[in-house]
Amino acid sequence: MVLYMIGLGLGDEKDITIKGLEAIKASKRVFLEHYTAVIGVPVERLSEFYGRQVEIADREMVESACDEILNDAVESNVAFLVVGDVFAATTHSDLLLRAVIERRNGKKYPVR
Repeated sequence: MVLYMIGLGLGDEKDITIKGLEAIKASKRVFLEHYTAVIGVPVERLSEFYGRQVEIADREMVESACDEILNDAVESNVAFLVVGDVFAATTHSDLLLRAVIERRNGKKYPVR
């Protein structure tokens, strides 16, 4: 399946691209990175607009427990949402690199 890394824009739930919204709707789990930048609306508003439960991914989860995100992406589509630019933080680049390395080691982590 696919790990989608999606930039949300800076304002609210409607700043997402159409392709980003389609990826979220196609995902079984949706994580919102919630420490390098904070979106200006409650997470519940994102969940309602996107039609998917949005789970908070704090710094500890993304840096130390990202296997939960990556392992889910082996079996189903997973969306990783970031306020602003997806690769503005090195932690996000690290998540992508981990997925690529694991894919080379035989796990199926397509990333888009």
